[in-house]
Amino acid sequence: MTVRIYVPADAAAVALGADDVAAAIGRHAAGHAVEIIRTGSRGLFWLEPMIEVATPAGRIAYGPVASEDVAGLVAAGLFHGGGHPLRLGAPEAIPFLARQTRLTFGRCGVVDPASAADYRAHGGGAGLERALELGPEGIVEAVVQSGLRGRGGAGFPTGIKWRTVAAAHAPQKYIVCNADEGDSGTYADRMIMEGDPFVLIEGMAIAGIAVGASRGYVYLRSEYPHAAVAFRRALETARRDGLLGTRIGGSVHDFDIELRMGAGAYVCGEETALLDSIEGKRGQVRAKPPLPAHHGLFGRPTVINNVISLASVPFILAEGPETYRDFGMGRSRGTMPIQLAGNVRFGGLFETGFGMTLGELVDDIGGGTASGRPVRAVQVGGPLGAYFPRALFDTPFDYEAFAAAGGLIGHGGVVVFDDTVDLRAQARFAMEFCAIESCGKCTPCRIGSTRGVEVIDRMGAGDGPAQETLLRDLCETMKFGSLCALGGFAPYPVLSALDHFPEDFGLKTPLAVAE
Repeated sequence: MTVRIYVPADAAAVALGADDVAAAIGRHAAGHAVEIIRTGSRGLFWLEPMIEVATPAGRIAYGPVASEDVAGLVAAGLFHGGGHPLRLGAPEAIPFLARQTRLTFGRCGVVDPASAADYRAHGGGAGLERALELGPEGIVEAVVQSGLRGRGGAGFPTGIKWRTVAAAHAPQKYIVCNADEGDSGTYADRMIMEGDPFVLIEGMAIAGIAVGASRGYVYLRSEYPHAAVAFRRALETARRDGLLGTRIGGSVHDFDIELRMGAGAYVCGEETALLDSIEGKRGQVRAKPPLPAHHGLFGRPTVINNVISLASVPFILAEGPETYRDFGMGRSRGTMPIQLAGNVRFGGLFETGFGMTLGELVDDIGGGTASGRPVRAVQVGGPLGAYFPRALFDTPFDYEAFAAAGGLIGHGGVVVFDDTVDLRAQARFAMEFCAIESCGKCTPCRIGSTRGVEVIDRMGAGDGPAQETLLRDLCETMKFGSLCALGGFAPYPVLSALDHFPEDFGLKTPLAVAE
């Protein structure tokens, strides 16, 4: 009987030697009928490369496995799930996985990302079938009722955006997937595209049917070559399988997807700059209105969602909006793939319903710092997210709760810092990053960020109290005067560092607290 061995081809696992592990298994499989299947990652990065063997009792995981461990594993009975110090047991029983609610990532690390048949065998395609039964209006209503909000930053209700595009009259409409995942500490989009690409294809096809779009574009950052290979392969398979092209799923609807590689600019993650880039122009932010829903790609009505938003849609259609809405809290419904990174002991992807506190995520799930030193600060929401001190660790992971605390969830990246971090240096980096990545179209972002670096440098030279008011005024101007979120959000890390860690700026008490 052929034994199936699952080895991740996820970029993170490959960086840690997964390709060498797969090759070693092939070399040591002499006399055994072994099939090596390259999957995505389950997201437990401290255990990568984590391999799994299929046994009559279910899959058994081993990790982290190096190529030099393979001979010993085979001798210990790897192909039968035998005992070994690297044996982890059933992967679903590993505490980090057992505590998750995997709705969007349920197949990631489980299925063969190149096989449409494997995707269907694990429940894929059911959302599209249900969508075809409901029709366009029914699909839009289901997404509205689910409470799904954009998982890319602003948290705008996905169903409302779709309803707007569906109501627009135009000979051509588009679905655009923003896969320009550029925030620090984030990798959820990449994991989906490498580990379960068909769920994104299905989600985009459902969106196309819902709003009357026949064409979609995925804008993928150029730094993700593994994701590009996996997604192109999935697109070809989907066309052969009838999931894309003419009369998808045997229906009257046509829909196809084109993959476009990003131009290497952080600002192209902003939806209108992204549209300019797809059109072959320099990525610059457009003034709004008009909104992309009315005047988007090539001047046509366009739905723009990020990978996780679109990949959440098949579950909503297959299981019903009420099932999805049952998870979460307040206006934040469903689950969020939280990405733990930085100086953290157990770094990886943790999908859970909204509402878990920041402290639970960092201390309990993440295990504290990898260095063993105390956690001093956590940045949530990418390089332009706020720095939260331990005093705010009781904040629930929820859009409104984070906004009330002066932060933002963004794409769900959580970057942990220990007590050696210099928050003035981090604030300076935010301004410098904004200056480098600015498209240059608006003055508050282009000039304000450069002046911000200069002011923070003067504070570092001992002129903290005299410069604080100037820095706060500058942040106020950028926050409310910038054309897009790049300049508008740069003040978040600066002001939070200033408010919660004044000693790093040479201040005894920040002005905001003193007043």
